[in-house]
Amino acid sequence: MVRALAAERGEIVLDERARLTRLLSGFLAEVRQDLAHSPRISRRHFPRPLSWNPRKTVPVVSALIVTVLVADVLVMTTMNASEPVAVAQDKAAFREPLQQQPPPQPPRDPGGFVAASEPAAPPTPVAPLKKLISPHLFVVAPHPLSAEDVAKVRRQKGVTGTELVDAAEVRMDGKRVQTLGVDPSTFRPYAPSPTAKSDALWRNIEAGDVAVSFELGKDGGVKLGSSLDSGGRALRVGAYATVGMGSISAVVSKQTARALGIPQGNALVVSAPRTDSRTLRAKLLKSLPKGSQVATINPVLVQGKGRTAWPVTAFMSADQIQVALQAAQSKLGRPYVWGAEGPDSFDCSGLVQWAFGQAGVRMPRVAAQQWATGPQIPLSQARPGDLIFWRNDPTNPGYISHVAIYVGGGRMLVAPHTGDVVKFQAVYTKNLAGVVRVSPAAAARVR
Repeated sequence: MVRALAAERGEIVLDERARLTRLLSGFLAEVRQDLAHSPRISRRHFPRPLSWNPRKTVPVVSALIVTVLVADVLVMTTMNASEPVAVAQDKAAFREPLQQQPPPQPPRDPGGFVAASEPAAPPTPVAPLKKLISPHLFVVAPHPLSAEDVAKVRRQKGVTGTELVDAAEVRMDGKRVQTLGVDPSTFRPYAPSPTAKSDALWRNIEAGDVAVSFELGKDGGVKLGSSLDSGGRALRVGAYATVGMGSISAVVSKQTARALGIPQGNALVVSAPRTDSRTLRAKLLKSLPKGSQVATINPVLVQGKGRTAWPVTAFMSADQIQVALQAAQSKLGRPYVWGAEGPDSFDCSGLVQWAFGQAGVRMPRVAAQQWATGPQIPLSQARPGDLIFWRNDPTNPGYISHVAIYVGGGRMLVAPHTGDVVKFQAVYTKNLAGVVRVSPAAAARVR
C-alpha cells in the first residue's frame, strides 16, 4: 500500500536504512554553521618557491581540513531495484544487475606502496602495531590545544581514545596538500588496516619522509622515492598511504612538521565507538575553545526504524542534467591535473564539481564527498547525469577515490589520471562502489 501510494506521487522509495539521511542532514547543517565562522586564507600567506621560512611556510587551515572531513557523514542508502522509479532510465547498457567486486586487499607491507629505506640511514624504531583503533571525530582548533583541552575531551563519556596531531595545508611542488604531523608509533593504530600494518611505511615517516595519499601518488603522478619541494625544503616520498580522514593527502612526523612550520598540536583524533557521534560532537563544541570545529570521520549514529521517500523534485531537472553534460563534454581533451578544478584542467572530482556548477548545482570538492550527494541506485538503473564511483585505493580499500559522469549507452565522461585527458570511456565494474543520483539540496549540505 505504501509503495503504491508512493508510486502514484512519483516518489522513489528507499529501505529503512535511509532514515539515517534525515539524522545526518541535520548533522551536516550544524557542521556548516561552525564552518561559516572560519576565516579564509589569503594566497599571500603561501610560501614562495625556494624561499623557506618555517613561520611563513604553512597557514593554519582548520576550516579547509574540517570542511572535507564531513565527506561520508551523509550516508545514503541503496535504492531497491524492485521499487518504482518515476524517472526515465537508461537500461540499454545494463540488462542485468552487475555484481560489485570487493576491492583488492594489499599484503602486510604492500609491495609497490612503500619506498626502500635510504641505504645510508639506519632503521628508525617505531612501536609495533598492537590493535586497530577506529577514529570517529576530528577536532581542529585555531590554536594549539592545551593539556586541559585534551583532558576535557578524554573525560567525555564514551571516549576510548584520543591522538593529538598537527594539521595544516602545505605547498608541495606547487600543490596545496592538506597534511598531518603525527607520532608514527601512536598514530598508526588510527589508520586503515593496510596502512597501519606496514612497519616499513611508518619507519620511513619517522625517518623524515612524507607519505602521500594513493590518489596523489598514482593519479597525481608523485612517484615513490621522488623528492618534493616544500618552500625550499626537500621531502622524500617514502610511501603511499591514505589515512581515510577526508582529503588529508599527506602525513609526516611531528619533527618534520616542525621544520615545515605546521602548528603544533592543533588537532585531535577521537575514538568513541559506543557513543552517538552527533551527541558527542555537540558536547565537545561546548567544552572546547571558541573557534574549534568538530567533524565526523566514521560516525556512530542511532538508527531509527521506518522508511523514507525521495520525491522526483529532489533530483536534478532534465534541463540541469543537459547543461551539466554539455559543460563536461565541452572540456573533452583538457588535461588531467591532480587538484585542478578547471576551467583548463581537471581531476576527476574537479570536473564533476565544475560541470554541475554550470547547471547551478553546488557540488562538494572531492569524490568521497560527492558520494554523499544523493541516494545510491543500482548500476542497471543508471541514467545520464548520475555519478559512478570506485574504490581503487589499496592502501584504504573502503575509501571512495574515483568518480565519473554517466552519459548513457554504457559510457561515461571522466578525467582519468595524470598523463591523460578528459574523455569518454566504457563503464567498468572493477572496484565499483556504486552509482549516485544527485540531489542538489543534499549536495549543498555536504560541505
